[in-house]
Amino acid sequence: MTAPTGIVSARGARRWAAGHPWVFRSDVVEAPDTPAGAVRVQDQRGRGLGVALWSPASEIAFRFVDRDPNAELTPAWWRTRIARAVERRRPVAEVASAYRVVHGEGDGLPSLVVDRYDRWLVVQLLSAGLEAHRDAIVDALRREVPCEGILARNDAAVRTREGLPRTVEPLHGTVPDTVTVHEHGVRFIAAPHTGQKTGAFLDQRENRARIGAAARGRALDLFSYHGSFALHLARRASDVTAVDSSAAALARGQENAALNGTTTIRFVEADAFDFLRAETAAGRRYDTIVVDPPAFAKNRASLTGAIRGYRDLNLHAMRLLAPGGLMFTASCSYHLTKPLFLEMVHDAAAAAGRAMILRELTAQGVDHPELVTVPETGYLKGALLEALD
Repeated sequence: MTAPTGIVSARGARRWAAGHPWVFRSDVVEAPDTPAGAVRVQDQRGRGLGVALWSPASEIAFRFVDRDPNAELTPAWWRTRIARAVERRRPVAEVASAYRVVHGEGDGLPSLVVDRYDRWLVVQLLSAGLEAHRDAIVDALRREVPCEGILARNDAAVRTREGLPRTVEPLHGTVPDTVTVHEHGVRFIAAPHTGQKTGAFLDQRENRARIGAAARGRALDLFSYHGSFALHLARRASDVTAVDSSAAALARGQENAALNGTTTIRFVEADAFDFLRAETAAGRRYDTIVVDPPAFAKNRASLTGAIRGYRDLNLHAMRLLAPGGLMFTASCSYHLTKPLFLEMVHDAAAAAGRAMILRELTAQGVDHPELVTVPETGYLKGALLEALD
């Protein structure tokens, strides 16, 4: 039974009523006298607010999962929630063998991430309250998402703040070191045990297909990593230059190019800023450019410097863009909001002296659903631009 009860302040209750499932420690009036797990939550008047995952060591004390205060997080409850998430991904499963199955709060399952790589799943249990339900979650996944193995990539730093160990371990069957997957006709190698995030960057899938379909002439892919954007660009561009500072990442990119029979990608090990300055000095131009950097703003304190970095990066890229050329630029920094992102693009264009048409604003794929009441779920921003002159 979900017997233990916690009491939250009026502010905490209002936050949940407004649609955000997090209640911070500062809004806990009375903490449940129980280990991490599911608890009932009330306001100070004794009104039931619902059931939440309780994390005693975390700054996010409660993560609401059900508005029914009498709900029980039984195996059937978990299966129902996960089955709904699986159903939302059916359109994605038709065009890709690698995609997100559960996107935490975006699927009503806070702190749970599940990614699919062909016949295998990789999960992240990112809170102590969720960890207490590990067995029920694994059982639900095995029933609702037939797979040969489930790997826990519980090596994220947030687990330390939850009082949990950071580990990588199998939860069911075995998961290979690498898996070959496909998206929109492009194949690439994912590394579930060691790759970025859970093995690959899945949130840009639709954006890769979008710019790939529009690519033309000479193309440039900055922060290429394993070449996912470059592979899509190579389907239409005459040649592609893929730039990354990691030799190991570029080596995997070359493997991916060979896997697709692609011979028009040139892989360059370089700092993106240095590369852009050198190309500008040499007077080179590109017809299609992708700017997909890592998160510059890890927290609010670093936001000002991050905006400056994003602006300079985009400014130099715009200067390299040929008249009529296309540029896709993105930021995965949650703290760089959509208005700030657009302001940064505006400032970069003005400083570069380029008239840029905004053809489309983009976000993460539909398998990474964004809740309008939970801004943390909508971290990825993108803009497809066209140089007017």
